[in-house]
Amino acid sequence: MMHMRVAFFSTALGLSTSMTVLLPQRETAGQIGMEGATAQGLPPVLYLLHGASDDDTIWTRRTSIERYASEAGLAVVMPDAKLSFYNNEPHGYRYWDHVSDELPRLVAESFQVSTAREDTFVAGLSMGGFGAMKLALNQPERFAAAASLSGALDMAGADVNAEGNEWLARVWGPEGIPQGSPNDVQGLLSTVDKASLPKLWVGCGTEDFLFEDNEAFIKAAEDAGVELTVSITGGAHTWDLWDREIAKVIEWLPLRHRPQSPPA
Repeated sequence: MMHMRVAFFSTALGLSTSMTVLLPQRETAGQIGMEGATAQGLPPVLYLLHGASDDDTIWTRRTSIERYASEAGLAVVMPDAKLSFYNNEPHGYRYWDHVSDELPRLVAESFQVSTAREDTFVAGLSMGGFGAMKLALNQPERFAAAASLSGALDMAGADVNAEGNEWLARVWGPEGIPQGSPNDVQGLLSTVDKASLPKLWVGCGTEDFLFEDNEAFIKAAEDAGVELTVSITGGAHTWDLWDREIAKVIEWLPLRHRPQSPPA
């Protein structure tokens, strides 16, 4: 697996930023602790989003995502979105434009990966879980599957003026998220064309402070007739849970061609 951190200029943001990229190698035979495996054609791509306190390196520093992706023949693109909730800030940076439009174009221009919808996936944790559902529900034509791990899936219900939430006013504006807007991921469940949706996964730990928000999202999907794969397990808002869950998500992804280990 090739592992790189890429610095580049973002026109959407008007500044230099970075992404961490994992690219599968054709052959890993002889690498200690890894099975030799090969895949045919251009690799599928998982856009993997970080949470509110982190950056593009966090998934590789806290989980075994590199090993999981290598075994699946999967490229992984991890952008840096700061504390943006993957939104165009009212008086700040255009992170939605960056992640939803500019980033996939740069990836397609720079790396030999598939750009087909059936080979394109998105997932994230916490703030990134919100970002993954926002991308899937607003741009369903781009993704074959989307997964939220411990996602902040009820941001339309957040009081941006409450003590401790002042930073959310910078992200959303002083009025917060309007009901039914592109940022209201629960509201979008009842308005989106269900036939166009990718496969959706929602997972959360029962001791997570966002568990009730995830339960509300699951209930809203059920009421709207939107099919979800649900993974509720013991655990809190912690990396040991996310490491286990992202491995399950990669197994769940509808990969058209999983690598085959060569005969012994």
